[in-house]
Amino acid sequence: QVQLVESGGELVQAGGSLRLSCAASGRTFSFNAMGWFRQAPGKEREFVAAISWSGSSTYYADSVKGRFTISRDNAKNTVYLQMNSLKPEDTAVYYCAAGATARLMGVSGPAYWGQGTQVTVSS
Repeated sequence: QVQLVESGGELVQAGGSLRLSCAASGRTFSFNAMGWFRQAPGKEREFVAAISWSGSSTYYADSVKGRFTISRDNAKNTVYLQMNSLKPEDTAVYYCAAGATARLMGVSGPAYWGQGTQVTVSS
């Protein structure tokens, strides 16, 4: 099994920044890509960003391009999401994800999910 544990979510003002972290444990050899999804109240879960094993390939939803940056530290089995210029519409539960291919994560979905961390952006 794979365990993904997110941290870093909190209340922040619009225009502010947050960094989310996700630590993976267990059968970490069973996936290559990691990523983030989010789900706002009353909406479907949506893809945010994904990163390949090497970190050389990253993918973003159009809504966060230029504001969010995904990165990873394989020595720590951890993926990060740096979120800048936050907007109230970024308010959501953010879920860490892991799967086979970063390029396809937004289309086919991940194999593993974390429990989520709440990010609230006040106006």
